[in-house]
Amino acid sequence: MVRYIFITGGVVSSLGKGIAAASLGSILEERGLRVTMMKLDPYINVDPGTMSPFQHGEVFVTEDGAETDLDLGHYERFIGFTASKLNNFTSGRIYSNVIRKERQGEYLGATVQVIPHITDEIKKGVRAAGKGFDIAMVEVGGTVGDIESLPFMEAIRQMGVEEGDNALFMHLTLLPYLATAGELKTKPTQHSVKELRSIGIQPDILLCRSEKAVPDKERRKISLFTNVKEEAVIPVIDLDNIYKIPLWLHSQKLDQIVADKLRLTDLPEATLAGWKEVVNIMEFPEAEVVVAMVGKYMELTESYKSLNEALSHAGVQTRSKVTIRYVDAEKLESQGTKTLEDVDAILVPGGFGKRGIEGKIIAAQYARENKVPYLGICLGMQVAVIDFSRHCAGLSDANSTEFQQNTEHPVIGLITEWKDESGDIETRDADSDMGGTMRLGGQKCKLMEGTLARETYGAEEITERHRHRFEFNNNYRDLLSETGLVLSGTSQDGSLVEMIELSDHPWFLACQFHPEFTSRPRDGHPLFTGFVQAALTHHEKIVKGATS
Repeated sequence: MVRYIFITGGVVSSLGKGIAAASLGSILEERGLRVTMMKLDPYINVDPGTMSPFQHGEVFVTEDGAETDLDLGHYERFIGFTASKLNNFTSGRIYSNVIRKERQGEYLGATVQVIPHITDEIKKGVRAAGKGFDIAMVEVGGTVGDIESLPFMEAIRQMGVEEGDNALFMHLTLLPYLATAGELKTKPTQHSVKELRSIGIQPDILLCRSEKAVPDKERRKISLFTNVKEEAVIPVIDLDNIYKIPLWLHSQKLDQIVADKLRLTDLPEATLAGWKEVVNIMEFPEAEVVVAMVGKYMELTESYKSLNEALSHAGVQTRSKVTIRYVDAEKLESQGTKTLEDVDAILVPGGFGKRGIEGKIIAAQYARENKVPYLGICLGMQVAVIDFSRHCAGLSDANSTEFQQNTEHPVIGLITEWKDESGDIETRDADSDMGGTMRLGGQKCKLMEGTLARETYGAEEITERHRHRFEFNNNYRDLLSETGLVLSGTSQDGSLVEMIELSDHPWFLACQFHPEFTSRPRDGHPLFTGFVQAALTHHEKIVKGATS
């Protein structure tokens, strides 16, 4: 029997519903329950795949190739399940499904309406994602009162009635602190709950986000005005590390309140030993390194959320603090490489479009020539190939067809641009959906024996997640290999280059896929752990050189 926990937010957006929900999920999982999580997004986009990182932050890719909300990254990092396309859907997806069914006659001529057709489609999606689990946690994006989220709110209200004692509502609000008055204000939370109750949802638990400790008298006041039991009014104070949140919520007995409400008995206690170890290492690192991340979405670091976390996880695995220096790729083009001169490693992440590309190529060239540890991810691999082609293989105008369609040496291109069954060039349909040309999701990769990639992973075959359109051009395999570029990873059938490295460099690896999506705080990821370990080694060499 599946129990449902519905998570809503009020007062303001971006309060951290996803992290709070994932933290609760991690505690319940440690208490022996099978937990899944899903995100319901009210926007009309079918998925966030074509949205600008400035609009929406990172696009998180699931194992089965769905482009989803970044909160699914939090879900996977905090609990031990693998998300799928079932775990995130939007208003756009729901309406698209309903309209398709109407066009195909599935509603038998009925007038199609928000209730029951849209709400039924939402409930169907929620139940499909929860099948086979003990707990299904359902986060509704946005803020209560938003007009676009009303169909989702109505759907979970209906499920609350239908599921009875197997459903629980948790609401996250803000308690603003007014410095001039010297007090926390509860009125916004009261109004948020009033708004929620006006659409038929009575919260069972309130999580009250605050920068200050919440006095007991304020909790009693909130309880009185919201009809929520006082012990279920949980203060969530600002913490300096998101991985402390499971420990904090457990100390507030949130998991036991949930267990009691959902009639879950005889559960083992949660020790949270893994989280305590993670937090302890982060607070007391044994070393520190500086990694330059050269990208073009530096104004919004949420664009690189999984990357930031993966580097943090690698720091845990190496008992070190990883400080990220965000470097705008466009500034490298105009101001030179001075910002790279004192870093311990360089990472070039993925991205789309021409802006900042030459700066990323400069970063790859700097790492190659100065023997600085380098990790290139997706576009970061492609710029490394372009740099090597230009400066080591004599192809001075080498480029990607993404940036220069008529380049003489397209070392990177759409697979249909440089190869089809007859050997002819076949360009993509300009009118096709943007997502239609993407290689998405988990795919297997073979690692060549005797390479750094094979040593780093400790495996002959791996599975990693992809999100890209452009590939290494096979017509240049022989030339670049003969010039010294090591093609250390290929697709399972050998037809696509997945990883490259340099044999005459201490640590230079680049991959076509996105390993950051499978990094976990308690386990790390071998590629990032190896990268940070190389940065530590490089740092030690610099220190020894300076003191000798």
